[in-house]
Amino acid sequence: MSLWIPIAIAAASFQTVRFMLQKVLSSVTLSSAGATFARFVFSAPLIWAGLLGYLSISGRAFPALTAEFWIFATIGGTAQILATVCVVALFRQRNFAVGITFKKTEVIQTALVGLVVLGDQINPVGWAAIAIGLCAVLVLSKSPQQTGPWWRHLSNRASLLGLGSGVLFAFSAVSYRGASLQLAELEAAFRAGVTLAVVVSLQTLFMLVWLSLRERGEIARVWAARRVAVWVGCTSLLGSFCWFWAFTLQNAALVKALGQVELLLSLVASMLFFKETITAREILGMGLLVLSILVLLWSL
Repeated sequence: MSLWIPIAIAAASFQTVRFMLQKVLSSVTLSSAGATFARFVFSAPLIWAGLLGYLSISGRAFPALTAEFWIFATIGGTAQILATVCVVALFRQRNFAVGITFKKTEVIQTALVGLVVLGDQINPVGWAAIAIGLCAVLVLSKSPQQTGPWWRHLSNRASLLGLGSGVLFAFSAVSYRGASLQLAELEAAFRAGVTLAVVVSLQTLFMLVWLSLRERGEIARVWAARRVAVWVGCTSLLGSFCWFWAFTLQNAALVKALGQVELLLSLVASMLFFKETITAREILGMGLLVLSILVLLWSL
């Protein structure tokens, strides 16, 4: 079995736990931006401690970073911040499992972004997978309280947040792969660690500036919620490192496709931890999306 497969599954597992914790924080204590900031500020010291410890033990030096690396890292980090804010805000609109499913349109969109940015080709079977995924989005886009023609449902807040997060996560995944490819002379795990350390540092800085200007009291609330928020940072660190590591080993769209195991985990979390009800329409939509991902996986 290829190494990237268990790494991607581990990444999806850690990410599910992290989103569960962020849902709790956003619904009880913090704003969407605050819950997002908690992810970065508590994971940055951990990744730097691990990276610097490795450099000290191995005697290696921190690698030189090219302008292309910084461009990819900045685009990816900014897109991930905005995407995470969208997902946390989405949790307030719909239940946990459906929120994650909307986010998972990123898999289809990653294939499209990869085609444009990195030249990754998509065959006819891949386009069929995209069509199935669009059908899934149409099914999921209808809120239980909303009536009327199907095209109106795409304009509701939940749909826009979900689709927006998918686009942004797609850009972040492809950008992270692009950044890691700039360090091709390094082994995969070291590349992942360096890229993650730089990206998380940029994200922490960006969020500090934003919260200082727009939500000044939120930084103090993040610190007050540290008993839960620190676990957001830990699970974010582990999940992000696994994603970055997998991106250095395999095409980003394929990695994200396998990461669809998160759908099953989020469904269990939605029912067992949040006591939320999953409707037949939502199950149908998630089923269609999983089918589209399986077809996409087969096409790659």
